[in-house]
Order: sequence, then structure tokens, then C-alpha cells
Amino acid sequence: MKLRLILLLCGLLCTAGTLRAQDVPAGVVAAFQKGNSQDLGRYMGQEVKVVVQSETTQVNKQQALDLMGSFFSSNKVSAFDVNHQGKRDESSFMVGTLATSRGNYRVNCFFRRAQDQYEINQIRIEKVNE
Repeated sequence: MKLRLILLLCGLLCTAGTLRAQDVPAGVVAAFQKGNSQDLGRYMGQEVKVVVQSETTQVNKQQALDLMGSFFSSNKVSAFDVNHQGKRDESSFMVGTLATSRGNYRVNCFFRRAQDQYEINQIRIEKVNE
């Protein structure tokens, strides 16, 4: 009986720690999986640094939506998998692989805490050399 109680408490503590570490909004992952810039825009801050290949731009939210919409229309998304995510203090990040009609891309998405949620403040998309 004591062993079961100890295992149950350990399981609850591990689960609670895992849930707390998940500060990347699930909607961001879903937006990348669908290749939907409008859904992604719900999680963007007012200013977003967008890096596609080696082209870097610091833009407002609407311009970031347009850039991501253009990228998604040129690269039909077939899958998106999160490889790693984490957080530190008031920021978090996600690293994933985006499979498209034009090849695979590594996606780094950086978040900053704003009020009670995390907002995207940088998206970096780089072609994966296969």
C-alpha cells in the first residue's frame, strides 16, 4: 500500500512538472501543422522578428502575418513535428521540423511572456540540408 502511494505521488509530481513546462501554446503547433498564418497570428506579439532563410525583417504583426502567409502559400505544409521546447524565466521557445512541398525546414519560434500568456516575438525558418 505504501509503495502504491509513493508511486502515485511521484507520478503526480512528474505530471505537474511536465504540464507547467509546456508554455508553448498548443495553437501555435496546430497553426504550423495546418500552415495557417491567421491562426499563428493569434499568438504573435505586436512586433515580430521574422527570419526566412537568411532574410531578416523586424515587422509589425500584420506584416508578419503577410510574410508567413506568403511562405505557407509557396510551401504547402504536409507535417510539423516539435523536436524540442523549453522555457526560462519570462521566455520560452520551440524547435520543430516543418515538412513542405519544397522540402523540410527547421523552425525556431521564440516567445516572450506578455500579461498572462506567451506571445511570439521571433520566428526563424531555415531550409534543412538533406
